[in-house]
Amino acid sequence: MAIGKSKAKIYVETNTGVTFADVAGVDEAKDELREVVDFLKSPTEYGRLGGRMPRGVLLVGPPGTGKTLLAKAVAGEAKVPFFSISGSEFVEMFVGVGAARVRDLFQQAHEKAPAIIFIDELDALGRARGIGPFAGGHDEKEQTLNQLLVELDGFDSRSGLVILSATNRPEILDPALLRAGRFDRQVLVDRPDKKGRIEILKVHMKKVHLAPEVDAEDVAALTPGFTGADLANLVNEAALLATRRNGEAVTMANFNNAIERMVAGLEKRNRLLNPKEREIVAFHEMGHALVALSLPGVDPVHKVSIIPRGVGALGYTLQRPTEDRFLLSISELKNRIAVLMGGRASEQLIFDGDVSTGAADDLQRATEIAIEMVTKYGMDANVGQRTYAPRPQAFLVTAQDAVVSAADITGREIDLAVRDLVEAGDVRARGILEAHRADLDKGAELLIARETLSAEDFAPLRPVDAQGQAAE
Repeated sequence: MAIGKSKAKIYVETNTGVTFADVAGVDEAKDELREVVDFLKSPTEYGRLGGRMPRGVLLVGPPGTGKTLLAKAVAGEAKVPFFSISGSEFVEMFVGVGAARVRDLFQQAHEKAPAIIFIDELDALGRARGIGPFAGGHDEKEQTLNQLLVELDGFDSRSGLVILSATNRPEILDPALLRAGRFDRQVLVDRPDKKGRIEILKVHMKKVHLAPEVDAEDVAALTPGFTGADLANLVNEAALLATRRNGEAVTMANFNNAIERMVAGLEKRNRLLNPKEREIVAFHEMGHALVALSLPGVDPVHKVSIIPRGVGALGYTLQRPTEDRFLLSISELKNRIAVLMGGRASEQLIFDGDVSTGAADDLQRATEIAIEMVTKYGMDANVGQRTYAPRPQAFLVTAQDAVVSAADITGREIDLAVRDLVEAGDVRARGILEAHRADLDKGAELLIARETLSAEDFAPLRPVDAQGQAAE
């Protein structure tokens, strides 16, 4: 009957090999979990004033932010047994096996208490009951979840057993899992800010041989939105690039190339474009770059290239933010739409309206921004300040409830408002490019000759704030 035994991997403190010193960029989450470590070290002392430790701690955050690493660090700091298992390992083809494994897991952990049980990817096991066409009381996943709920209720919080769990989809978890007395505490493990990225990069940069000019702060400034896993991959990619080119150390140029490879895709220099296509792509990308240079509050242009990258990109314009942003105003969103429409506007201007299919991705992204402005943020005066976007947890309810109620005439108003926002961005971009046709021609000619232009090459192409505002 070994099939009903838990498959949990048991690590003692010496095997995890991870402490809080190895986890960077998530200081708030570490502070929350220090309480858990103190409790595991002295469970009886911790409750001397009558308080009790949370029975379960749920680590929530996007993929790659270090949730599993944090759980291992808690075990490493507390020097206690660490039971690690994935939510999907409970479920087998035989009904009842999952519930038996849950019972066995908790029994093993009780015998070795104080200990930590870590369930990774809890959403594989703890999805809300009653969802889906075959939902019912005899479903294997439901039986397993019910047994987990019983075990969470049944163990004594003074026994020195702590349940840690991780998920990147908390909205689909069963409400019974999240109620007080089960997973009492949710700890957010979010994408790191610039300070956090610097700390994470320093941890990973210790493992590679760096050139003297490489500074973690400079690399962190170029990587907004990167998770801890992304940054680890970045350092590794830069080291591999330096190795392939027989370098003696990893240089800043290697980091720049690695970032472009991760953001834009792999260079495809063997994909040859005919001269006409090269000209179209060059004017398209210079259109983006010139509009971005002209408008205030837009992320500065770092590089423009007509070397094909990734799956379908024949060229790209790379913008890099100077700081982490958490709020965007109407004017900034309109500026972003104008920059995205700059490529199509350039083609219309240069080729007398004979536009190409190269703007497909730009149109998609511009439309998405406009739709969010109208339906989610209430930024259109005609449609009004109410939301028409589906709720984030729409897939928890029936399909009928997920549809936002709006009259047919309101739907038409939304469509018109979205179209007007995108058209206004196109008109604005075209006005800027018409006012600086000479700069556009010069930049495209330079781009065809060199294939790639960096920020320093844009110095002769002066910013045109005043004209850009007038073109609006």
